[in-house]
Amino acid sequence: MTDPKSFHLDARVHAYLVAHGTPPDAVQQALIEETKSLGGAARMQIAPEQGAFMTLLVRLIGAKRALEVGTFTGYSALCIARGLPEDGELLCCDVNQEWTEIAKRYWEKAGVAHKITLKIAPATQTLDALPREPFFDLAFIDADKPAYPIYFEQILARLRPNGVVLVDNVLWAGAVADPSVQDANTLAIRKFNDLVRSDPRVECVMLPIADGLTFLRKK
Repeated sequence: MTDPKSFHLDARVHAYLVAHGTPPDAVQQALIEETKSLGGAARMQIAPEQGAFMTLLVRLIGAKRALEVGTFTGYSALCIARGLPEDGELLCCDVNQEWTEIAKRYWEKAGVAHKITLKIAPATQTLDALPREPFFDLAFIDADKPAYPIYFEQILARLRPNGVVLVDNVLWAGAVADPSVQDANTLAIRKFNDLVRSDPRVECVMLPIADGLTFLRKK
């Protein structure tokens, strides 16, 4: 908790925030610790308060079929799967075999592996192969930033009315609000944020959870 992903919170406030929500259990904490051993890449793991929010949201909307683009070491998938019913289904899309092997071990430990199907391939290919009809109740996008608009379009066609899309890193450590920052990822996130705020097919709210989480409802 000494380096919170919630860049707008200091470590003390962040620790208090996590402790006064539903904190990570033993399996989740072990996954956090193992992911830390990956060094700088560990920053790709979602924050614990975001995971607790996602589990709660999945339960609140009664989601049964969910999708994730960008799985990393599996923390977000674990949180989504825990919110699904026993016969719920989560399709995870990723391209990294090494990191997702860690994920699979912790899904087994958490007792949610039977709900999760992992596809190791470019997500655009996996999504294109799915029927183009309303199927998913909830989707989470946390992958390569320039492709966010592509994933969004592919998912929206397969999301039921009133379904939810969650999109991670939309504040990009505050860089999106700093005009002097012009790197490719920041520009891509700004473009996506502008795109969805004016899309008539969805309702949109950006939440200051962790590194920014956009919450979209399909009309």
